[in-house]
Amino acid sequence: MTKYSTLLLIGTLLFAAGSKVDEARAKIKAGKHEDAIALLQAEHKAQPKNDEVRLGLANAYTEFGSSLMNNAQLPPFRKYPAALKQFRLALELDRDNKKAKDNIALIESIYKSMGREVPK
Repeated sequence: MTKYSTLLLIGTLLFAAGSKVDEARAKIKAGKHEDAIALLQAEHKAQPKNDEVRLGLANAYTEFGSSLMNNAQLPPFRKYPAALKQFRLALELDRDNKKAKDNIALIESIYKSMGREVPK
């Protein structure tokens, strides 16, 4: 493989990852969080060192967690553990994710204020 073809291949992979992240953002905006997560999980598996994909997946988990946490249709015993799981997944990918950290702290404080065990 020539130097030019290697650069072309790298550029193509980066563009493809970017378009997948953009596609996932559109799905999140449309409220299709699980579809966005599935798309980015596959992309992350294919390109585990791609920071754009990794951070996009962390964001998808965070946004899904937020939508669960703020869903008035779900009872607290359903929404808080599910949201907590999503925020924790986000932090596995992005340790600096302030929104995920803040929401974990909020949910944990809710459980502790009720004298209940925080879900694992």
